[in-house]
Parts: sequence; structure tokens; C-alpha cells
Amino acid sequence: MAGTFGDPEIVEIDTDILFVGGGMAACGAAYEAVRWAGDDLKITLVDKAAMDRSGAVAMGLSAINTYLDGKTPEQYCQYVAADLMGITRDDLVYDVGRHVNDSVHLFEEWGLPIWKELEDGKRVDGASWQSKGGKSLADGGKPVHSGGWQIMINGESYKMIVAEAAKKALGMENIYERVFIVKYLLDKNNDNRIAGAVGFSNREDKIYVFKAKAILNVCGGAVNVFRPRSTGEGMGRVWYPVWNAGSTYAMASEVGAELTMMENRFVPTRFKDGYGPVGAWFLLFKSKATNAFGEDYLKENAHMCEQYAPYDKAVVMPSCLRNHTMLKEMKDGRGPIFMDTPTALAALAEKMDPTEYKHLIAEAWEDFLDMCIGQAGVWAGLNIRPEKSKSELIPTEPYLLGSHSGCCGIWVSGPKDIAPAEWEWGYDRMTTVEGLFTAGDGVGASGHKFSSGSHAEGRIAGKAMVKYCQDHADFKPEFSGTAKEFADEIYKPVRTYMEHKDKTTAEDINPHYITPKMFQMRLQKIMDEYVAGVATYYQTNGVMLNEGLKYLGMLKEDSENMRAKDLHELMRAWENYHRMWTGEAHLRHILFREESRYPGFYYRSDFLDLDEENWKCFVNSKVDPKTGEWEMIKRPHIDLVEKVYK
Repeated sequence: MAGTFGDPEIVEIDTDILFVGGGMAACGAAYEAVRWAGDDLKITLVDKAAMDRSGAVAMGLSAINTYLDGKTPEQYCQYVAADLMGITRDDLVYDVGRHVNDSVHLFEEWGLPIWKELEDGKRVDGASWQSKGGKSLADGGKPVHSGGWQIMINGESYKMIVAEAAKKALGMENIYERVFIVKYLLDKNNDNRIAGAVGFSNREDKIYVFKAKAILNVCGGAVNVFRPRSTGEGMGRVWYPVWNAGSTYAMASEVGAELTMMENRFVPTRFKDGYGPVGAWFLLFKSKATNAFGEDYLKENAHMCEQYAPYDKAVVMPSCLRNHTMLKEMKDGRGPIFMDTPTALAALAEKMDPTEYKHLIAEAWEDFLDMCIGQAGVWAGLNIRPEKSKSELIPTEPYLLGSHSGCCGIWVSGPKDIAPAEWEWGYDRMTTVEGLFTAGDGVGASGHKFSSGSHAEGRIAGKAMVKYCQDHADFKPEFSGTAKEFADEIYKPVRTYMEHKDKTTAEDINPHYITPKMFQMRLQKIMDEYVAGVATYYQTNGVMLNEGLKYLGMLKEDSENMRAKDLHELMRAWENYHRMWTGEAHLRHILFREESRYPGFYYRSDFLDLDEENWKCFVNSKVDPKTGEWEMIKRPHIDLVEKVYK
């Protein structure tokens, strides 16, 4: 054993397949890979958190947002492309669409309560349908839809149910929780082949070095890259998981994996201050959003979206264009924006008896208690009762993700039976680095997977990884460096703190280091003010972006001087390093794409129009692992499924 903090024990582990992450995609991959691997392959999972409450579904959900109930994968491709302004990989989206229902049926089999509509037309929650003669989805049961693709669940324990199946499949002896992987390693004999990963324990003074033939990179999207709206006592309140630090994108990019669509971001409209989701209120409760004077701004401002034809004519207006109309109201002084919950609930009450109405009000609260408890706290703290009080809505700070209403991520190989030759290089969901796979938030150009689609895509990747390892059974990964060298690199912030902490009387103020908290504030300020954050109403231009790139360069220099006085700060230091890397990728992509493809999410004020002729393409980037130089790439877009906007 090592001695004092700063002299960690080094644990070396050899495996065949390594899953990095513990969210829905990782759980799907674990469940599926074990089915195909047999006893021939060793499969290991390492998670920064604990699988029961890891990833975007950690707090629970009130709905499964992707279920093809009578719809086709082709229709799913059309829906996803419409919301993402026309640029998606149909092969990847179709592949999720044809597999996602099977994952949802598994969730119900494992115990997830899914609401049902009975033969008499009455809807019952997930705890009641069996006793009232309902059927499971697999047996033809009819789910309660909150939208065309969304079905209602009692989902507070959603992640725990899915994680339990993954843990049973893998065995706890093959799972390392509370271990944060911070760096991938390339093979000594092939500089474009993955060989392993290194990280550290969040609970013990230990470094972990994993050697693997294939790695699944599924660490979620990126939060807190931008300065959040919630500050002061609200600091830390965000919409997406606060621990998602862009590690998926940063670690892949560092070893040379090609990224795609990193200019894309999601700016969700959410209940103000609590970040509570609005989907069920719009779709299930049929509530309307209005400006301060009760006007339906979406209708009033519909003409604004004609500039972005044909996507303004989609059956469901794209998320970014809905934001676009809202932002005009706010900038013109017609805010705040309200969700008119009293009118919606009153209309529903007219069709219900008192018992049903009381249950409806309970559902209004449960929508948050299932997935965003903080919003229920805000309502209670501000004396808001949804049947009597309107609630404010506001667009959040930007998030970077690939499984929700966003499509940034990594360029991956598609399925052999669908993908054109330029999109397929051997193994499904493998990145351009051999042996490095991804899924969920990691896969770019294919959003709207949500929880169920991420699980299904994890299963697709897990199966492909087994095939890859079987085809490369003789491969023995080797590292260029030693475990001790890796440990020294990871613990550099600790060494920096130890060496310099006594040189000032206040340890947080020191010319020799920067705290992770202050580093994050600097990053967020740069991104907010120069890369289209809330400070500029999501607007930027080429000059601003180049200024931001200059300041990010200085920040990157200072990242060498981050300190860590304990394991928690060490985790924060590495998270913020990953956020910085992800932020730079995002900036470079926005700078390269000279149009405003996602108005309402961001605007290039020097290129406000949509340029279908020159920019209906994938914007990709690649970093040379040896030199750190960025290369920006245009890749042609191809429609495999006909798109109709009307």
C-alpha cells in the first residue's frame, strides 16, 4: 500500500473489453455483450459514479421519449432530421429505430412501471394496469402517449432497474465504481489503435491502469462548459447531469478520433430556476406557453421562421426554431414567458370527476418528483400551485450532447446493411480509432435517442465489440509509457498543490496554481461571452470566436497549473480539463460553419442565414495526438430516407 495522499497505489488490470461509463448506453452494452461473449472474453466496466444512479437518467424520468408504437424506422429518421435542421446520419438513426422497442420491452420485463390505456379508453399508471386487465407492451398493451414518440412511465427508479440487469450480467467482481477514467492510451505498435485507459479512485488513493483490446467510450455529454443561469445559492442547478464533463468527446479527441457536428448544442426551454422539464406539460397536459400578455408567441412569430425553410414547415417545429420565436419576445420586452398551467388543468378538469382530477394534480407534481426534484422544491418554495399559478419558462445555458435534442459527438462506423461505404469501416459504432467504440451521447449526427435509444445503441456497440475482439484474438495491447508515468501525469495537480501550498497564508490564493473552481469560472466566462452563451442572447461572430479562442489558449496553458488538495479536487481538475477541451472543439466548429444552422440555439450574426448549398454537410474535426494540431473537415451529407417537410 502507498503511504500519504499523493503517493497512490497503482492497480493494473488486464481485460478484453472495457466499458467506460455507467449510464444507459453502458448498461445496454454490458447486458448485450455478455450474451455474445461466452466465457472466451473478459468484460470489465469502470464508472466515475455508481451504476444505480449514474448518467442522465440518474434522478429518474417521467417518460420514455423514444418508442416506435406503430411507426417505422423511416418515420423516425424523418422526425430526427426535421428537428435537427436536416443534417443527420440516417444509417445510425434507422439502426436505433429498428432496435429501440426491444430495449423498452426489456425495461418492462425487468420491472419498470409503464402507463397503459385500457380497452375502455381509461389510462392507468404503471402500478395499476395489471390489476385492471391491461397487457404488457410485448403482449400488445397500449401505452399512454404524451407525444408521438413519448410514453409515460413511473420512472423514479428507472436507472436502478436498468443498472440491476447490467450488474447481474457482468457480475460485481468485474465492475469498478467510483473510478474516474481521465485518459485513453494508444498502442505502442499502432498509433491509431486503442490499448487502454487510466484513471483514479474518487474514494481511495489509487491509480487504475486498464489494458484492453476494445473500449466503449460512454461518459455522457457536457454540462457547465458555459456559465449557468443559476448562480449564488442556485449554483450547481442545471438541466443535464452536473457531473457530465465532456469526457467522452475530450478523451476521444485527444487520441485522434474524428468528431462530428460539435457546433451543435441544445438550449432547452425549461421551468425557470429549477430547470424542470416541460415535455409532459406541453404534450400530456396540453399546456400552452405565452408571453407576459397571454399571447401565443409561437403563432405570432411564425413568419420569423420562414427564413429557415423548409424546416419551419416540419409537422413539429424544430426545437431551435421554437426558441427562436421565444427569444424575440424576451429581447423585445414582452417577457417573462409563462407556462399557462391553470388553463390547461382547468380544461382537463371539465372532462373528469373529482377523484380523477385529484389524481391529475398529483401527476402534475409527480412529473417533477420522477425526474427533477429540485423543480418541485422551487414550486413549493415560491408557493406555486400548478392548478392556480402560472410558472415562468426560460431558455437555459447551452449543453453539448448527442442523445437528446442535440447531435454533437464522434464520427462512427455504421451498420453494414445500411451505411454507404464512406460511413462504414468494419465494426458498428467504432470510431476512427481502431478498437475505440462509443454510443449514446458519444455518437454524433444522430440525436433523439434519449434513454431507450441510448440503451439500444449500447447493445449494438456491445455486440460489435465482441465481434471485434473475436476477430483480433491475437492482439496484445502494449503501452509506450509506464504505469508510474501515467500515475505522475494524473496526480500532477496534487504534486502542484503539495509543492506550493505553504508559499501563501491563504492556500486558495497562490501565484503557482489555480483552483479547479476558479478555472471553471474562467472557462465559463469565456464560453458565455464569446461562444454564444446567455450573456449575448446566444449570438456570436467570427471576431468574437477568435477572441474566445485566444483566451482559451491562455486557459489551456494555465490548465498545467491546476491544483488538487484532495481527491474531490482532483476529480474537479480533470473534469474541467475535459470541459476546456470540449469547449474548444465546440468553438472551432462554430467558427468553421459559416451559417446559422440552429437559430434559437446559437446565431452567427455575421452569417445569419441558412446556407443549404454550401453547408448542408457534416462538419468534422480531428486532432493530431502528437502535435495537438486541429484539422477541420467537411464531409458530404447523404439522405438515405426521403425527407418531407410539410
